[in-house]
Amino acid sequence: MTQLDTLLEHRSQFLAFLQNRVHDHAKAEDILQAAYMRALEHEGSVQDHESIVGWFYRVLRNAVIDSYRRRTVEDEGLAQLASEMEGASTPPADLRDEVCRCLTSAVDSLSPEYAQLLREVDLADEPLAEYAKKRGIASNNAAVRAHRARAALRKALIRSCGACAEHHCEVCTCKRC
Repeated sequence: MTQLDTLLEHRSQFLAFLQNRVHDHAKAEDILQAAYMRALEHEGSVQDHESIVGWFYRVLRNAVIDSYRRRTVEDEGLAQLASEMEGASTPPADLRDEVCRCLTSAVDSLSPEYAQLLREVDLADEPLAEYAKKRGIASNNAAVRAHRARAALRKALIRSCGACAEHHCEVCTCKRC
């Protein structure tokens, strides 16, 4: 009997051990699977079949601790993002309209289908799903079309503005403006 076979025999006990600590069946399953992968990486390094179970419980305890640490870091990050977003607001209309003038000519140079999508979705803030519904196309089709339109716009801006466009036209220095 291999060490992995020994660990697989105790699967239900390991899962119960994890569920008592993380209180989420799916999370317990994920941790257990990751621990099995770790056991495969260390197969043969634990000499006695009796001690493999003890070693695996230590692996599981460490994995639970790591899971809680990750969750704490994620929660702190989300709290920081939430506090940053509290003060955020949509830019005033006059500032939002202050875009590189090359953008208008670049959009005009695209196919009418792409130009219309960019004007309505990206510039007028219409939801993509609403755009798709008005046009009678699937949301996935609209998403693909939006991706292609944005890629075409990016190429058009780089052609007309060069380095300015590569820096997102934040401080437009191209000669067309």
